[in-house]
Amino acid sequence: MIAIRQEIAWVASGEFDRTDNPLRNAPHTASMLLASDWKHGYERELAAYPVPMDRRGKYWPPVRRIDSAYGDRHLVCACPPPEAFAD
Repeated sequence: MIAIRQEIAWVASGEFDRTDNPLRNAPHTASMLLASDWKHGYERELAAYPVPMDRRGKYWPPVRRIDSAYGDRHLVCACPPPEAFAD
């Protein structure tokens, strides 16, 4: 949360663009970071590792957001209903 707040401060101060910044473009997938063309105004390093950590434990999300924030707020479960597991 502290790192996210720092990214917000960078956007507010004008250090990062309001539309092209690590916060707005998160999550960054491995395929995005490994692509030969990087068209963002911030370093790949910041996109890949926004906080100091042991890099061996990094989780690489397989996909970006689905339908932007709408998909984050309206999750769909494809699991069977609980009744299907009743004996």
